[in-house]
Amino acid sequence: MVDHQDIAYLELTEVAELIRSRQLTSVEVTEAVLARTEALDPTLHSFAHVSAESALAAARSADDELRAGRLRGPLHGVPVAVKDLCATADAPTTAGMTIHAGRTTAYDATVVARLRAAGAVITGKLRMTEGAFSEHHPDLPTPVNPWDATTWPGVSSSGSGVATAAGLCYGAIGSDTGGSIRFPSGMNGLTGLKPTWGRVSRHGIDELAASLDHIGPMARSAQDCAALLGVLAGADPHDPTCSLEPVPDYLAGLRLDGPPRVGLDRALVETFDEPTRAVLADVVAVLDDLGWTVADVRTPDLREAAADWTPLCAAETAHAHAETYPARADEYGPTLAALIEVGRGMSAVDLQHLQERRRAFTGRLRRLFRDVDLLLMPAVGVASPTLETMAGLGSSPDLLTALLVPTAPFDMAGVPSITLPGGFTDRGTPVGFQLVGADFAEPLVLQAAHAYQAVTDHHRRHPDLTV
Repeated sequence: MVDHQDIAYLELTEVAELIRSRQLTSVEVTEAVLARTEALDPTLHSFAHVSAESALAAARSADDELRAGRLRGPLHGVPVAVKDLCATADAPTTAGMTIHAGRTTAYDATVVARLRAAGAVITGKLRMTEGAFSEHHPDLPTPVNPWDATTWPGVSSSGSGVATAAGLCYGAIGSDTGGSIRFPSGMNGLTGLKPTWGRVSRHGIDELAASLDHIGPMARSAQDCAALLGVLAGADPHDPTCSLEPVPDYLAGLRLDGPPRVGLDRALVETFDEPTRAVLADVVAVLDDLGWTVADVRTPDLREAAADWTPLCAAETAHAHAETYPARADEYGPTLAALIEVGRGMSAVDLQHLQERRRAFTGRLRRLFRDVDLLLMPAVGVASPTLETMAGLGSSPDLLTALLVPTAPFDMAGVPSITLPGGFTDRGTPVGFQLVGADFAEPLVLQAAHAYQAVTDHHRRHPDLTV
């Protein structure tokens, strides 16, 4: 059996090549990943359900196909995991909610079906906050940041971030409504991509807020995210909101045609904490060395957009939970229940006012991308906060808004953004940054992130976990 310590931190595309070239078998890699999960996850709590039997069956099938010369693509035989709001026919889907304990479906979410069709080995379902909002249900385990147990792991795709960072899978599916791919990617030293809204199907995904929900990959590098997005993206007859835009070959198209123009709102940067400012300054220095243009810009009012995000999300969340709330309100955690109550208390006039502001913000942001190709932003509004700092998140609107300033506005506008590690705090925990692009600019954001990672090694540093 392959020693899981030896292969735990390989990138998805690296292990895929070892499997394709028959230097390792999918069964060997899957057994190693499952052994590592068994050893580490009782402490990390990243998995809600481990699908060992079906994963090994998929790995054996992948090996048989590869021996026969049939290669399904860059994910063939590679172990990945999915957030527990993706329907899976072979495992329960709880969306972090006790009211859904043991819930099964007879079908796979489109993203799960596409992973299986690509030959990926799905090892299980990853823990998440209740209903994909900001807090874990008080009766369920909370994933632990593998870099430092006292550091916030990020939400809501917390299990996706922890499992991938800890070497329990080579990539994961996350969802992002206000920052839920980018928070845990930034907090755990990962690369995470929030695609353009509609780029990836939401069929079979439990909603938090339908017009804000984005599904995307979390992995170790931009190259890995490109491999995953190429499988996940594309039109879906089961999701009428899914875009009909053609899907480029993201993995084959990672070379930049020329240096992009990057916008940076320096006045906004000054409102963030010192570790965030220091990492952004280091990133700018790297971009300067690459010969990119970093231009001063003034972004639309991100703070207002972040403040508007909460009531908009609340209204859509109340709709999504209408069948179980208030009928089963006593089974909800206090934070998600409070959000739903906000939504239930809103008037149509309130909602229309927020929608008008959202459309205006989106229009102003689109105009900004006439002058620059990308925006440089922090991944999280507070650099690597501790659990103690974040303990009051559910009851502190100001803290939530501060956290959301660099993330939620881009969910409101539906534009793509990639998060990648840009440095570390004094206590050795990762700090991430974002490159935000215009609608359907996923090729460019992936190319730019790949170019940055070609000259830096932050994404190749990993938590020290020994068994």
